[in-house]
Amino acid sequence: MSFVPPGTGWPDDPATPSTPVATTPAEVAALAAASPSIGELTARQSVCRACPRLVEWREEVAEVKRKAYRTETYWGRPIAGWGDDDPRVLIVGLAPAAHGGNRTGRIFTGDRSGDWLFASLHRTGLAARPTSVFAGDGQRLIGARMVAAVRCAPPANKPTPEERDTCFPWLLMELQFVRPRAVVALGGFAWQAIWPALKAAGYPPPAPRPPFGHGVEVPLGGTTLIGCYHPSQQNTFTGRVTEPMLDAVFTRAAAL
Repeated sequence: MSFVPPGTGWPDDPATPSTPVATTPAEVAALAAASPSIGELTARQSVCRACPRLVEWREEVAEVKRKAYRTETYWGRPIAGWGDDDPRVLIVGLAPAAHGGNRTGRIFTGDRSGDWLFASLHRTGLAARPTSVFAGDGQRLIGARMVAAVRCAPPANKPTPEERDTCFPWLLMELQFVRPRAVVALGGFAWQAIWPALKAAGYPPPAPRPPFGHGVEVPLGGTTLIGCYHPSQQNTFTGRVTEPMLDAVFTRAAAL
């Protein structure tokens, strides 16, 4: 099997063998809307099979593996929201990395982007440790929560608009459960994806919608959206993102 079956002992696995599985966009919408708690919502996210291309890709990656991780078991399932159930800060990313979250079972865990992100969160008081290596490693978020706009690792790190829209009900329901005071969008894709969810959750959007930019703040009646360049290697290697830049965004988010 090229993924970890739910309820078989993976650290922090939110699902059980009886967790209902969405196999179509309509089932995603129904199961998300009917989730009675944040715990059940994340369980249902973690077993979703509604996007055939993403299911095939994430499980192929988990089977073939990267050479450096060939002895490891890959998670190979969607990556559920993770962190504080009642956060002040919600951090929104694009999608799990094929050999990061798709391997470790936790968003931004086990890859270079996560190395930068968790180090900054630790420096700014939002994470207990400066590193996030694997599920069950003792890391925890403090007053913060992480989600991905698309819950499965996509080929070439590029989900389709249809896959983004299929995943939308998971994002919306999570936002409605947690009601954060600040939302940090990591990168332009996350910035675009979070706007419809914020509007549907009752946060009044401005007109016109502000363009994405690092440090851009948009008050939305009860929460504030903040743009942040993604801590990808492309950005960190070129100096487009620096440690002080990340720290400034998360310090501001925590202050809000």
